[in-house]
Amino acid sequence: MAILIDKRSRIVIQGITGREATMVTRHTLDYGTNVVAGVTPGKKGQHVHGVPVYNTVREAVDAHQADTSLVVVPPAFALDAVREAIDNGIKVIVVTTENIPQMDTVKMLHLARQNGVRIIGPNTVGMINPKDRVKLGSIGGDNPDRCFVPGHVGVISRSGGMTAETSWMVKRAGFGVSTSVGIGGDALIGTTIRDLLELFERDPDTHAVVTFSEPGTTFEEEAAAFVKSGGFRKPLISFIAGRFTERMPEGTVFGHAGALILGNVGRPSGKAQKLREAGAHVVERYDDLIEVLQSVLAAKEAK
Repeated sequence: MAILIDKRSRIVIQGITGREATMVTRHTLDYGTNVVAGVTPGKKGQHVHGVPVYNTVREAVDAHQADTSLVVVPPAFALDAVREAIDNGIKVIVVTTENIPQMDTVKMLHLARQNGVRIIGPNTVGMINPKDRVKLGSIGGDNPDRCFVPGHVGVISRSGGMTAETSWMVKRAGFGVSTSVGIGGDALIGTTIRDLLELFERDPDTHAVVTFSEPGTTFEEEAAAFVKSGGFRKPLISFIAGRFTERMPEGTVFGHAGALILGNVGRPSGKAQKLREAGAHVVERYDDLIEVLQSVLAAKEAK
């Protein structure tokens, strides 16, 4: 098992005829993922690497029973693409688009909540389930097996690139991943660390979770409160990057939109403290993930 995506997922790629989407489609198909259709208005009848293209999501759903969408469209069209997917019954939507106007993001996330739809992103590298060889987004590129092998560790990362590297650290430790998710680097996203911990808690195939965090937002503090309340009871190993930002002069511009530190809000040290208080294993050095994973999972298996 895994969370959100598996071999039963029937995927439609919105914006499939674009340059980036065409490349992602090739890599996704090569991995073995079930891409059933693509959508680009005005391009019905074309094929992208054998995938039929339709003008609307409705046509793709009617013809292929698509239930999962990958959105790879320009920022100005992202809200309409998400709205169209939601209106046609899609329940899991991965939005890779970055630089979406903030008000559009607010609207799409509100629509998703109203309709019980799960959004990953925006501004995400995507997610991957190695056991079922299902991936959505550019995650893993054309060689996902380098970093992602099947196993029982969930991975959650704010950084797109570090989603792969953290999964590789899990592999180096001698384990594999159940599902790896890049949640997106923006301050406003559809699915937070806390949300994913709730899903991983219910997944019997996930025995522990590793998170890669950055400065900004209160995602880690919310996750810590959830763990402390007993909502997540499996081992949680966390690394928080960017501690040097706390030593930078006030007002320094660094990083991206989701990495804002305002007063004491968003500081890596505060995140680390809250997670430790909740019982998480917070590592000081990224390489320490290997040793801690080995120690924690060995102790768990011994019980």
